[in-house]
Amino acid sequence: MRIDTILRSREVTLSCEIFPPKRFDGMEDVRRIAREIAAMHPSFMSVTYGASGTTPGHTMTIAKTVRDTGTTPLCHLTCVQSDRVHVLGVLEEMKAEGLSNILALRGDLPQTGERCRDFEHASDLISFIHGQGDFCVGAACYPEGHPECASRQLDMENLKRKVDAGVDFLTTQMFFDNSLLYNFMYRALRAGIDVPVCAGIMPICDPRQVERAVKLSGSIMPPRFAAIADRFSGDPRAMMQAGIAFATEQIVDLIANGVTHIHLYTMNKPWITQRILDNLSDILRLPEAGED
Repeated sequence: MRIDTILRSREVTLSCEIFPPKRFDGMEDVRRIAREIAAMHPSFMSVTYGASGTTPGHTMTIAKTVRDTGTTPLCHLTCVQSDRVHVLGVLEEMKAEGLSNILALRGDLPQTGERCRDFEHASDLISFIHGQGDFCVGAACYPEGHPECASRQLDMENLKRKVDAGVDFLTTQMFFDNSLLYNFMYRALRAGIDVPVCAGIMPICDPRQVERAVKLSGSIMPPRFAAIADRFSGDPRAMMQAGIAFATEQIVDLIANGVTHIHLYTMNKPWITQRILDNLSDILRLPEAGED
């Protein structure tokens, strides 16, 4: 099923993101995790392209595992280190496997060596994908502005360029202050961006995740969460409970204020995902597998 159809046909959705293993010998463990999360009936599941796009074959393997559970998969595809021949091969494999949903990303710039110049920007990749078949294409957006962009205004112009290239939906980078997302949504509408937006939520259940989350996304940690991390960082069980509670409160506030598409960065931890879904069972009322 196309992701844009799911987002437009359901009042509330909750999707989940997982990542493939870095090594082949971890494949079965991640496939098990994928099946466990799929059994919770998320609206769809996205599978990342691996660290710096190093495991594209693993992405397809996990996506097919998700598909075989009856859950709609969303395959990440990056272009910063991919030429047209490679991307075309991935798209042909997706068509052969009946996979039609793609999250098109530039990807992380290589730390060493030359980047591929076939696709300068994600918008170039998006246009290329649409020229190869009937794919549903999503893209990333940044409520706090892309960390490499000089200004939020320029970042919004770049986002509009991606949408105009044929984006069907957007998924936000993680954020921890809902007011930043509300401000972003208002600015996006003013810029003429009206595609569905999935709000990206990452439960921070380990204080070591805080530094990494800030580095990856440029996210601002609100004082309320900083206080949680300071208070419970020495007690792993309490920190996990507090992180789950914080993420749950974020989602409740988002849905209450009309942001009804939630994307959960699971970090491949089914038990955390399950506890959040349990907290929100009557709010989400997700359909059973196979229901449209």
